[in-house]
Amino acid sequence: MKVYQTNEIKNISLLGSKGSGKTTLAEAMLYECGVIKRRGTIDAKNTVSDYFPVEKEYGYSVFSTIFYAEFGGKKLNVIDCPGADDFVGSAITALNVTDTGVILVNSQYGVEVGTQNIFRTCTSLKKPVIFAVNHLDGEKADYDNVLEQMREIFGKKVVPVQYPLNAGAGFNSMIDVLVMKKYTWGPEGGTPTIEDIPADEMDKAEELHQQLVEAAAENDEELMEKFFDQGHLSEDEMRTGIRKGLADRSIYPVFCVSALKDMGVRRMMEFLGNVVPFVEDMPAPKNTAGEEVKPDSNGPLSVFVFKTTVEPHIGEVSYFKVMSGTLSAGADLDNVSRGSKERLAQIYCVCGQIKTPVDKLCAGDIGATVKLKDVRTGNTLDAKGCDYVFDFIKYPAPKYQRAIRPVTESDAEKLSAILTRMHEEDPTWEIEMSKELKQTILSGQGEFHLRTLKWRVENNDKLPIVFEEPKIPYRETITKASRADYRHKKQSGGAGQFGEVHLIIEPYTEGMPAPTSYKFGNQEYVMKVRDTQEMPLEWGGKLVVCDCIVGGAIDSRFIPAIVKGLMDRMEQGPLTGSYARDVRVCIYDGKMHPVDSNEISFRLAGRNAFSEAFRNANPKILEPVYDVDVMVPADVMGDVMSDLQGRRAIIMGMTSENGFEKISAKVPLKEMSSYSTALSSITGGRSSFSMKFSGYELVPTDVQEKLLKEYAEKNADE
Repeated sequence: MKVYQTNEIKNISLLGSKGSGKTTLAEAMLYECGVIKRRGTIDAKNTVSDYFPVEKEYGYSVFSTIFYAEFGGKKLNVIDCPGADDFVGSAITALNVTDTGVILVNSQYGVEVGTQNIFRTCTSLKKPVIFAVNHLDGEKADYDNVLEQMREIFGKKVVPVQYPLNAGAGFNSMIDVLVMKKYTWGPEGGTPTIEDIPADEMDKAEELHQQLVEAAAENDEELMEKFFDQGHLSEDEMRTGIRKGLADRSIYPVFCVSALKDMGVRRMMEFLGNVVPFVEDMPAPKNTAGEEVKPDSNGPLSVFVFKTTVEPHIGEVSYFKVMSGTLSAGADLDNVSRGSKERLAQIYCVCGQIKTPVDKLCAGDIGATVKLKDVRTGNTLDAKGCDYVFDFIKYPAPKYQRAIRPVTESDAEKLSAILTRMHEEDPTWEIEMSKELKQTILSGQGEFHLRTLKWRVENNDKLPIVFEEPKIPYRETITKASRADYRHKKQSGGAGQFGEVHLIIEPYTEGMPAPTSYKFGNQEYVMKVRDTQEMPLEWGGKLVVCDCIVGGAIDSRFIPAIVKGLMDRMEQGPLTGSYARDVRVCIYDGKMHPVDSNEISFRLAGRNAFSEAFRNANPKILEPVYDVDVMVPADVMGDVMSDLQGRRAIIMGMTSENGFEKISAKVPLKEMSSYSTALSSITGGRSSFSMKFSGYELVPTDVQEKLLKEYAEKNADE
């Protein structure tokens, strides 16, 4: 295979909502450039993309698939991304290592919420966008309506390059206003008949051609002047202007295709090869030191691993982008992310599960290698003397959680290893061994996301697992001051145990003044603070301990033991066993014995005194609350609002955004357990949401009483 130079390489992401036809389009693209001799179908389970067993089982993409197409003397590296919002991590990864996004829009359904989400990601990453209106052969295809939607949502930068003549079941022709020709296909698609535009379409075609010329000229002063002088541009001049417009995101060209019938695909590929910016035309990525790293084939060699998978019959495969320099097979590189060394004995160009060995890959190119010793997703491999490190891929916060455990407890270690591997393959699967909840918490983007992992563990790794409702990380705190004392005394022959602690606790707030006195009943307790310890807690909030001992009632050497006892109870609150937070404790009196007092005695005395005081301080349970943003079509907004209110949500505001309604709310985590599934059901999959931790707030009285009852019953059973 030819070694392509940086100025011959284009990297493209294939994006769109679920069902927009990306996998089918990928088949048509590969067929058109001769990589495959026969197009596969999703129903037949023989496509180049979707080759993993789980994808064949479910009938939709779970992983991104990398393939290349040699077309017109250029190399197009294409990453076909899953459309379901649950697998958004693959699209984010792909956009970070490619330079242009081709977003498919289903002409039967128009601009869906998934389309908007992926466009928003392209915008945040400043990536050029090309729209391809697909399924024009569908019975409900409505190109004009889709184009109007796109202009309304994405703005005037949306400019048609083509329009269909007969969208619908009989679709077989379109007008291309860049080359000003009519394209017509036979029943099998493929190579079209190219003709002059019919007279009855000429006015419309010329009007759209003029719009395209103006959009192209806007991006280059020289072209603008020529356009003003002559009123038109040549085809090559238009391509130059459109390329510049794509690079600075001032134009979003629109193409027409029927991926299933292979109509319009070759023409779109010609545009990708001729007009889309090359790797070197786009802004250079920055390394962790903030330095721009240009894709220079003669520069220092640096390779970024953006994806790892375990593939059937191969094992571990590492997919990478050559960020700088030229990579040769057999290269010895330093894994600067992990401090190890690797030899890339063989490197490949990839086309799904087909791996073609190559000798070299130049800067900007995408390839793969196999069976590296110690490489993870996100690692940087550098040649000697190069110190680049890349860390530019940022993933969204998870939206769905389940506790996971093996059916057989002895398989816990095996499951842990599998989950670690799964996280490497898809970083949006997050795993936490929660000491607080005593559960392994698996987080992801939605129910389908986690269900896919479960299928793979049970079918590929043959390990039965169980999903359970995750426990909620409640917090306990107090709302008023309280006093208690406790004497720990134990005598069993020889040295005994003795320790007595008197303390006062109160709610702690940042910046509150030092304690001076407290009054309980008719008695006043004056505090003289000798020492204060402020202890930030791992789980949030603080424990503040004031040593107010006078007259040596308790030796200062026992204070650390008392603090340990307090911390025991902060780690396992008296109400429900949850972490406690934001408490100030004043240790003001006590007693000790010259022989029997020791650290364990005062630790137990402190712990029990704290527990008693806590229960008398009007304790409250706090629950985690999240900021939730929901994007919904206007026609189902009322149903979504009702569902949120049933989840104890506080609606913070509503706005309109690009044809959708955005609902902002604060919702307790407890109520978000199955929200992704419920929202999909209510809206027919047309909505999406994001959630971000906001803080802890008091639970309602009825909820607290229920939690206390459940905790008491559980302890009674144990």
